[in-house]
Parts: sequence; structure tokens; C-alpha cells
Amino acid sequence: MSIPPPPPVDLPRTLGELRASGHQQRSVKAELRENLLACLRAGTPRFEGIVGFDDTVLPELERALLAGHDLVLLGERGQGKTRLMRGLVALLDEWTPVIEGSEINEHPYEPLTAASRRCADELGADLPVGWLHRSVRYGEKLATPDTSVGDLIGDVDPIRVAQGRTLGDHETIHFGLVPRSNRGIFAVNELPDLAERIQVALLNVLEERDIQVRGYQLRLPLDVFLVASANPEDYTNRGRIITPLKDRFGAEIRTHYPLDLDVELDLVRQEAQLCAAVPRHVLEVVARFTRAVRESPAVDARSGVSARFAVAAAETIAASALRRAALLGEPEAVARVGDSESVVATLRGKVEFESGHEGRETEVLAHLLRVCVAETFRAHLAGLDLSAFVQLADDGGTVETGEVVGADEILRQVGTVSGLAKVLDRLGMGDAPTAGEAAAAVELVLEGLHLTRRLSKDSTDDGRTVYGG
Repeated sequence: MSIPPPPPVDLPRTLGELRASGHQQRSVKAELRENLLACLRAGTPRFEGIVGFDDTVLPELERALLAGHDLVLLGERGQGKTRLMRGLVALLDEWTPVIEGSEINEHPYEPLTAASRRCADELGADLPVGWLHRSVRYGEKLATPDTSVGDLIGDVDPIRVAQGRTLGDHETIHFGLVPRSNRGIFAVNELPDLAERIQVALLNVLEERDIQVRGYQLRLPLDVFLVASANPEDYTNRGRIITPLKDRFGAEIRTHYPLDLDVELDLVRQEAQLCAAVPRHVLEVVARFTRAVRESPAVDARSGVSARFAVAAAETIAASALRRAALLGEPEAVARVGDSESVVATLRGKVEFESGHEGRETEVLAHLLRVCVAETFRAHLAGLDLSAFVQLADDGGTVETGEVVGADEILRQVGTVSGLAKVLDRLGMGDAPTAGEAAAAVELVLEGLHLTRRLSKDSTDDGRTVYGG
């Protein structure tokens, strides 16, 4: 977790100063509602880094926030559920006052624990006030089988009991994550994985807003906005959200994968950490490939194909280009469509196949990749006269590419072939492309002509791909 910035020096430091400043206490849900309304009226972004949800998920999420509903985000893996939950923090006030030293972030106007009430009675207007940055007002727990009620709610601390405190005393309790997220947002990732007996512990938090520990009911009116994520139950089969808990959530919001190719491309560009230049048409192959795998009948549709698949594919292709540049001593590393072949072997483990296709995973992915390269070729270069590239082979020549062939060597083989300038223009590479970009364009043409049965293709043992007539 990042270290929050220090609070401004001009903020009130005692209860008396806080009252004199005119500060008004608000619940977390009221805070979220009012700050969201301010963003809506000003037309400012509400959820940074969220792509493809503007017309579908975000309106539902905003309605739930305005209604003050605790909510569940339901969707397959890699659909941005966790990022959405963490993005809610941006709608909180930047700074909020707490009783200095409070374990559960009590508001100075409303002390909850016995210790805080004693301090408030003794110090009055001199009660010290601290300030929490919104970045630390978010708590998150990944639901795992070993999660206990003590982790979430709290448990009796035997050392404090041995010191003479009674079991009904708040000071006997070691508070869990939920009360420590008081006056903030608490998120449970993969809620169905939480054991049903543990889910029961959240019932009071959602409805009565209090907690129970070891049979002692502590009337601590928690102010928590609870949000959870879950995969569809018909896929996970690992657990379910118990009915009483599901009933207490005010909203269930379905997430989804990118609905169109441009959004998929935007997502890859935003998330991928590329170590080499990857031309747009190569990224488009990645985006088309991800969507094709996701829609393939050979792939288990219930498991989904995460957006992380596309991101990892783009990063793998960039790494392949960087490796080639290092081996050949090239000054720049630019990815080509041939680099996408490395994705099939390295990422097949990220895809779950239907039982009837076991053992054919590599074959299925390789076929889908070829289809997507052909679609990208047609999308950008359909209608262009590429006969000059075919003529290279018809005259008895060949063009070699591959992971051991540099950009300069590819360009030397094709020479001043007619139509290359138009290809570069169609691919958006401008009037002065680098050697790496021009070689990437040539390789797309050669692979596209092969896939449309106008050129033959052979692979050698030393990592060369030979295109001929």
C-alpha cells in the first residue's frame, strides 16, 4: 500500500477547532453520493482507467452509489471488477477527521468505543483530532478457505483478558478488517469462496450495522460501504453467496468483456507494459485473437478469457521483438506478426478448454491465430494491388523472415517493391517509417498473401520463415 501524503497543516487539530470550522459529519454513503453528484454535474471522469463500461456497467454502478446500496460486482475473471472496487476510493473526501489513535477510525463527534468515550469526556474540546487520507480508507480481503470470523470481524484478545478486562469490554477485542474499515470502503474479492459459516458474520454488518464477537454483541454502529466481487456461480462451483447475504446487498451489477475490437485495443494499450515497439496492426492481431479465443466453441465459455490474456500476449510479442534485436544487434526492436507465434505456446495455460478438445489446445490456438492475422490483413490491405510481392516469388525468388532475420535483411530482399508505400500508408506508418516498421509491414503482407493462398510458406530449423511461390 502506498504511503499517504501528510495532512495539510491548516486542518483542525482538536475537537473544538473542528466544531469551530463548521465541519459537518456525513456517512460514507452520503459522502460517495455527494461527491459523485459533483462529478456528474461538472462532467469530470468518475472512474479512471476503466475502459468499455461507459454505457453499460458504470451507469448501473452510479445508480447504486446514489441509492446508497452495498453491491456485488458479478462477472468472469479479468473483467476489471477489482479495479472498479478500488476506483471507488476516488469518490471519498480527500481528508476526513478521526479521533487521534482510534483503532476503528471513529469520528470526533461520535466516539464509539469505551476508550474513546473516556478520552472525549476527559478532554472535551481538547480531544485530539487526526486526519485520514482517502487512500487508507479502503480495506480489501481476498476470500480464501482459511479466512476466519476473527480476520473479518475480530476476536477476544486473551492477553487483554488476562490483564483484568471483562469479556464484554470493547478493549478486550482485537478488531478485524471490517471494523478497522469503519468510515470507509470494505471490499471482499471472490465472495463465493468465503465459507458459508463465515459469510454469516457479515449479515449484521450489512443490515444492523453492528458486530458480534464470541457471543458478545458490541453495539458499534459501523459506517462501512461494503462491495464484493464474484464469479458466476454456475461456473465456479466452489461456493455460493448464501441467500440471506445476497438479499442484504442492494445491487448486483454484471460486468463484461470489451464489446468491440476498438475497446479491446484501447485496453491492451492502456494495460500492457511493452518493452519494444508494437505496431498497431500487430496489437490488432492480439485483440482479434483474444476475442476469437473467447468466442471459440472449443473454449469453456463459463471460465472466460481474461483481459490479462490479451495484455500478456502483447507483452510476450514485444519481448520476442526485443530478444531478436538483442541477438542481431539491431538498434531498435519492432514487433512483427511472426512474433505472435510465441504466444500460443506460452499462454495456452491461461485458457480452459472443453473436455472434448483436450490434447488439441496448441492446434486450436494456432488455427485461431492464423484466422486473426488473415482478418487483420484483409481489414487494412483489402483492395490494394499486391501483385508485385507475389511476383517476387513467381520470378523464382524467396523472402526470408523470422526470429533470426533482421529488418534490414528483409527490406534488402524485397527491394523497392511496388505497392509498399501504399501498404505503409494503409497501416498508418506515415511517409518516413523506420526500418523496423517497414519490415513489420512487409511481413504482414507476406503472411497475409500466404493465408489467402497466394504464397507458399516453409519454416526452417534455424528459426527462418521462407515465403515463395
